[in-house]
Amino acid sequence: MLTPEEYLDQERASEHRNEYLRGERLPRHNVSPLHCLVAANLHTAIGSRLRGKPRYLFNAALRICVNWGDLFAYPDLTAVCGPLQYRDDRKDTLINPALLVEVLSPSTKNFDRSEKLRLYRMIPSLQEVLLVDPAPVEIEHWKKLPNGSWELATIRDRASGIHLESVDVHIPVSEIYENAELALA
Repeated sequence: MLTPEEYLDQERASEHRNEYLRGERLPRHNVSPLHCLVAANLHTAIGSRLRGKPRYLFNAALRICVNWGDLFAYPDLTAVCGPLQYRDDRKDTLINPALLVEVLSPSTKNFDRSEKLRLYRMIPSLQEVLLVDPAPVEIEHWKKLPNGSWELATIRDRASGIHLESVDVHIPVSEIYENAELALA
């Protein structure tokens, strides 16, 4: 069993990224070209619409801390509204995301949809979570309601769009899956 501090010390010295769940190091698995394409499309679609707004968008290289160290993760995308808040003085682990995006992989999708999502929703600043299945077209859009409960909308129509209230952008689903069929060929 690793403490959160031991995990961070080892992670900061490592060349390979690992996530952390309550004392256990979770190796990050290799992802497919389709996973990378969908994550890049999401970054472009959201990032291009954030220009000029007081928002920050980060890729999967950024670590977040959940619930005082129960979980450390590297979401595919992290958006922050307002000043960045860090876990410690090293300023390499964020604690105040407004939006988290996970592109699902066969090896991690059950964990991403269950325990990881449950812990993500404990983050006080978090307003939305997107769980994006690269194939077939399926996006789970979790949104925090004013009373603190969470609502799920599932999008399976490539011709539809998603409004992300947390960062105030609307993105067409077709942009998320652009060229996905080529990565499957």
